[in-house]
Amino acid sequence: MKDLVKKAGAMMLVFTLLLGMVRIAPAHAEAPLYTIESENAQLSSDLQVVTQIYGTPKPGYSGSGFVWMQSSGTLTFSVTVPETGMYSISTRYMQELSADGRQQSLTVNGVTKGSYMLPYTTTWKDFDFGFQKLNKGVNTIQIKAGWGFAYFDTFTVDYADLDPLNVQPVLSDPQATPETQLLMNYLTEVYGNHIISGQQEIYGGGNDGNAELEFDWIHNLTGKYPAIRGFDFMNYNPLYGWEDGTTSRMIDWVNNRGGIATASWHINVPRDFTTYQAGEFVDWKKATYKPTETNFNTANAVVPGTKEYQYVMAAIDDLAEQLLILQDNNVPVLFRPYHEAEGNGGLNGEGAWFWWASAGAGVYKQLWDQLYTRLTETYGLHNLIWTYNSYVYSTSPAWYPGKTQVDLVGYDKYNTIYNRYDGLSGVPNEDAITSIFYQLVGLTGGTKMVAMTENDTIPSVKNLTEEKSGWLYFLPWYGEHLMSSAFNYPATLTTLYQSNYVITLDELPDLSVNNPIPNASITPTNVEFDKYTPNQSDKAITVNPNGNTLTALRVGTAALTATQDYTLNGNTLTLKKAYLAQLPVGEHSIVLDFNQGQDPVLKVKIIDTTPGPGQDASISPVTAAFDKAAALQQDVSVALTLNGHQLTSVTKGTAALASGQDYTATSTAVVLKKSYLATLPVGQHVITFHFNAGNNAVLTVNVTDSSVTLPSGNLTIQAFNGNTSASSNGISPKFKVINNGTSAIQLSDVKLRYYYTIDGDKAQSFWSDWASVGSANVTATFVKLATPVAGADYALEIGFTSAAGTLNPGQSAEIQTRFSKTDWSNYNQADDYSFKASGTQFANHDKVTGYVSGQLVWGIEP
Repeated sequence: MKDLVKKAGAMMLVFTLLLGMVRIAPAHAEAPLYTIESENAQLSSDLQVVTQIYGTPKPGYSGSGFVWMQSSGTLTFSVTVPETGMYSISTRYMQELSADGRQQSLTVNGVTKGSYMLPYTTTWKDFDFGFQKLNKGVNTIQIKAGWGFAYFDTFTVDYADLDPLNVQPVLSDPQATPETQLLMNYLTEVYGNHIISGQQEIYGGGNDGNAELEFDWIHNLTGKYPAIRGFDFMNYNPLYGWEDGTTSRMIDWVNNRGGIATASWHINVPRDFTTYQAGEFVDWKKATYKPTETNFNTANAVVPGTKEYQYVMAAIDDLAEQLLILQDNNVPVLFRPYHEAEGNGGLNGEGAWFWWASAGAGVYKQLWDQLYTRLTETYGLHNLIWTYNSYVYSTSPAWYPGKTQVDLVGYDKYNTIYNRYDGLSGVPNEDAITSIFYQLVGLTGGTKMVAMTENDTIPSVKNLTEEKSGWLYFLPWYGEHLMSSAFNYPATLTTLYQSNYVITLDELPDLSVNNPIPNASITPTNVEFDKYTPNQSDKAITVNPNGNTLTALRVGTAALTATQDYTLNGNTLTLKKAYLAQLPVGEHSIVLDFNQGQDPVLKVKIIDTTPGPGQDASISPVTAAFDKAAALQQDVSVALTLNGHQLTSVTKGTAALASGQDYTATSTAVVLKKSYLATLPVGQHVITFHFNAGNNAVLTVNVTDSSVTLPSGNLTIQAFNGNTSASSNGISPKFKVINNGTSAIQLSDVKLRYYYTIDGDKAQSFWSDWASVGSANVTATFVKLATPVAGADYALEIGFTSAAGTLNPGQSAEIQTRFSKTDWSNYNQADDYSFKASGTQFANHDKVTGYVSGQLVWGIEP
């Protein structure tokens, strides 16, 4: 018998594609699953139920009124869903204050899912918060004012209308090589049913020349190799270009090791392009791909006759030389040029991280067309599957080069340190980012596959499968992004690589067109069996032997017994329910052994919906308030419904609360002691209750301090830290200044203060990386406090020049900053007054103070 494989990928691909894999969405009633009038939700005390605003009626609402959310407040409701999976959450709303939109945040079961900008509208309209994962049973959903000032009529939760992920294997290049078309056939067959494992290699001789470091590390950990290997053509360039063996490694990976190759192109330009002469050597230290480090004019790169155009043509020539070698060796490439173009968002290149996007979306698409045309027409390269990196900003569709020059859409997931919504830090983020996935599917109307073309933490198999998150493949960056437990738990990686859902190198079919052996195929390739007796049924599979002979069926090395476990009648294979019922719950691979060719594999998912007494434990309430004012402090009591389970621990983030000291527990209740709650800073905190089985329960505690008199003013300061490491040689606070008043504020009258301990009094340097009013209009002073206090002996004071202009009502200004000691010695941020160890999005921060004309109008001074 041949080796057990998980995926019969070469099983008459064209035949399988013609038959199709039809996945039918669950049939649901036309009425939504759940709708609630906003006035019937749990409202914080600062929200009002009204029928008019400042005496002006707002007709068209349903129910008895609508909720008026001003500058603060939370609206909370619970919904019970029948199964864990993806659901849509939407609201009927009105927002007539700001043409730029008003930002609100969405929290599901205590975890913030992101900030959402409600567009301006003077009539009632619907707003979609996207697809969100809900757990079987009761879920708590909360809307919290970010910039506030919106009216809410109703909220609706319904089954997510997920795209079926049926993509046709049609390449943009009609002259694609046979190997490239065969690879495309395989990818479209896998898409939505499995995820292909991948790994980026280090380039340029890194790892002391050991390009196999990450791959051997994965194999030593999991016993498997990734199926896709990421390469980079960075070192083939007109400046310092040198042969680092990338092309030969790609040939070896595909032709000798049977893998799939993907490649990006970090093409550099000279930092000083003005003095650069075509063809001259430029040291790599004097080259860059960052637009802020070069005077290269990207807009000229698409204008024939300019020096920029000539440089890009020379770079493409160097690239084409390598791609032609690959084509001559029958190597197809998932080619990802000009990647991550939009960066931080915007139409005009304002968010660009790379020079190729600095001139905006229009020039970028011209660059893409220029590259596509030159490679396919001038050089006759037809071994490329063109992969475009997208984002999900409102401006992202404007960057899309178009379906005639794109085969695959990619997204680079980096949300373990940055862009993280769950409030955690220092641990892997195994979120499947399913909402982003389906937004990218929608970018092309479901006509292109979507892949995770770079990532830090790989999503867990549980999240991927429960959420039907159909990423084609994952590809972690090299080094710590893979091998550090801050990004990937080794146990999760092992489970991932050994799961039936993930395709590894040993499970790829022979994707060479010269494979002489015809393969049998089956349809479908996946079935589900319910052990609950009334739902049990035999499972029929259609077999296309393609001239081969079926010799056996097996699970691992255990052979099934003909007539007892299965029957074969013509082309119909029937698996008996008596056999399937004895398999344990989970996924199983049944290999159909044929006398030759690749053996098809049937994936069998065993579930058990047999009713039983065991349900998830739960708590009530799921939200609570605590006032730190000494006279108002009270224990918080939470009722427990254990449903046969046991409480094992109570945690806040990664820190466990001490039983008897921080809380007491009985079989019916947990009491959080006021002595513990008083140690929590002002703000929202998530307390998690862990049980010996089933899902965790989450309590959100809103901590306030009415004994502290907050300044009253028309300025709000939001902030977060770009670098959340406790020890760091640089501090990276990000600020947003918001005018909540009714009159304009001169920014030159505004000062902000960020308080910290210097940890060794040294000279310091400041940088404004980006500011919406222009970094040149941002000033900074390091202020040494006359009397050091807990958490602060210095303050960074941010100001603005007169050229920064005014901040009109409802407007905001954003400033992204960094500062360091000139000797680059470390700060200890952990004890800094203004430091936020968690959070990667702007949120109100009262430990950063704001002043207008010298008067404190926001925050609490230390």
